Amino acid sequence: MELLIDGLKRAIYMIATGDSEIFHVTWLTLRVSLTAVLISTLIGLPTGIFLGLKRFPGRRILLVFINIGMGLPPVVAGLWITMLLWRSGPLGDLSLLFSPTAIVMAQVLVSLPIVIGLTSSAFQQIDSKMLLQIKALGATKGQSILLLLKETRIAILAAIIAGFGRVIAEVGAAMMVGGNIRGETRILTTSIVMEVSKGNFDIALALSFILMTIAFLITFCLTFLQQRNRRI
Repeated sequence: MELLIDGLKRAIYMIATGDSEIFHVTWLTLRVSLTAVLISTLIGLPTGIFLGLKRFPGRRILLVFINIGMGLPPVVAGLWITMLLWRSGPLGDLSLLFSPTAIVMAQVLVSLPIVIGLTSSAFQQIDSKMLLQIKALGATKGQSILLLLKETRIAILAAIIAGFGRVIAEVGAAMMVGGNIRGETRILTTSIVMEVSKGNFDIALALSFILMTIAFLITFCLTFLQQRNRRI
């Protein structure tokens, strides 16, 4: 208990004194995580909507692979991205390995299946009678999608929250593709692992409190947005 209190005091001290390294690590954590979630959302929502509404050969197999991807181990994602960006790999000439961009790529790989899978599940559960009613009213494709998005917004925001929760807590892939380089690719999760390995449990706990605070605030905002118009 004393160690937890010391960690909380250390976190408050770091923030109050304006520790430049902590602010940089925290900002980088926010930047890569939110960028990864944004990319996953922009790609995952239309893909999930398409898979949820359309019927075509091979759709079930595709959904199986997406659901498998929802449980993709982060270290496997990190390995794939590392092989892709390695100097002898397909994208090696871009020199993106051990950069924030590489971390974003790895985080997108682990969060995208979650957004696609949960979005497609939400659209598969839409009552067929509602779809027929929308068509009968003469709604355009764009209007139909907007109506369906409004109808499934709770599930869609749940998918985004789940995707964010996956990337903000991710450490294995970030360590592998980012290298935990000070001032370049060090984020809160990799910093915590490093401090624990050095035996600095008070600093590790301080960083964990900062990470949990960020996760709580962003999740709270998304949940508030999800529930704000819900009738009790």
